[in-house]
Amino acid sequence: MNYPQEIAIALGKLTDAGFEAYLVGGCVRDFLMKRRISDYDIATSANPEEIQELFRSYAQNPIGQKYGTIGVYIGEKWLEITTYRLDGLYINHRQPENVAFTSDLKEDLMRRDFTINALAFSQKSGIVDYCESKKDLENKLIRSIGNPQERFQEDALRILRAVRFASQLDFSIEQNTLDAMIKNLPLLEQVSAERKAVELIKTLQGAAIERVLLDYPEIFASVLPELLKMKGFDQKSPHHIYDLLTHTAKVVANTPNDKELRLAALLHDTGKIHTFSVDENGVGHFYGHGKMSELIAKRFLEELKIDSKTADEVILLVRYHDAQIERNKKIIKRWLGRLGEELFFKLLLLKRADNSAQAPNSNRQEEYDQVEWLAMDVIEEKECFSLKSLAVNGNDLLSIGFFGPQLGEALGELLTLVIDELLPNNKEALLQKARELYDKQNYFI
Repeated sequence: MNYPQEIAIALGKLTDAGFEAYLVGGCVRDFLMKRRISDYDIATSANPEEIQELFRSYAQNPIGQKYGTIGVYIGEKWLEITTYRLDGLYINHRQPENVAFTSDLKEDLMRRDFTINALAFSQKSGIVDYCESKKDLENKLIRSIGNPQERFQEDALRILRAVRFASQLDFSIEQNTLDAMIKNLPLLEQVSAERKAVELIKTLQGAAIERVLLDYPEIFASVLPELLKMKGFDQKSPHHIYDLLTHTAKVVANTPNDKELRLAALLHDTGKIHTFSVDENGVGHFYGHGKMSELIAKRFLEELKIDSKTADEVILLVRYHDAQIERNKKIIKRWLGRLGEELFFKLLLLKRADNSAQAPNSNRQEEYDQVEWLAMDVIEEKECFSLKSLAVNGNDLLSIGFFGPQLGEALGELLTLVIDELLPNNKEALLQKARELYDKQNYFI
């Protein structure tokens, strides 16, 4: 197992001083799976004070000292070095009230959540596996260490972590572990919204998200109740060949791995279960489902305390996911002005993913190609579609005499005239028109 020089220095200093030192957890798992390793965790028999003394010539961060973790800055990396430990009683089904340090690596590994995260490695000992972790890796199985009921009652966030690992690694969850997860779902109410949001977003960005959404809807419904109601929901539409949950799972999986897009894909049709109607021919309709989905998305994003920038983008994507974008340059310039370039193209990606999960007779990908080409042409030709690209600004209109709401209204009218190609994006022409608007306003006062 190869690892960065900074890791080798830390391990070497610990072992040269007579302490045990191992790489543990996810980095060992990812090494065995031939996955890229992003983080290295070091566990040692040295206690926190001994770690601090041994690395006294290095910058340190003792913020995790209560739990046995000392941050050490080696080279250009912050490394976390943690003493072997035993967890005390857990409080609020989330974290231990205290920890006890131990010199036994096995005790440290056996306190962890899942077998696939209970591996250790050193150059001297090789892979250390006390709970058939390698077997579970081979079988692509997520299994709790020890009694799964106890593991999830200790820390309820492990329920969402299990689903996240299933999505990221394309693993299944062992049945006893899954049963315990579902039984302990109410405990998630005691986990902070921020922590749940982090796990959910990582899960949505996993390579196996489509299968995981369909296999474990009860878990996702603990944070988004509508999802369970979508399972098996027949849309009774010639445009749809999947039930509502399967359609949603495919849309999520078919979007690029982007936080805002994956969240919007998850939420885009949640309003359908509240707006469903069937006409006299037995065809299903969802009038107003976009608005209802937007309301559900707002509630969901607020409850999970998603940051405002992300929430605003997701809400706009959900709001317009079903809106028609005409293949017309003037219309497209209005869309670009409303959303901005980045979000406009994200909306197109969401529409493509949504359409790809519908019936083959509803294929609109060629239409989206044409919209994209026209939008790219607008951008490449540097055509005006926003106030930012308008040849005049607020200061120019202030000098004419506009102020307050009138100023904003005048800028908006000038922009509309430019987008509709009724006026060139030329400062002199725009100022002349602005003076006409100003004179007209004042004539009627």
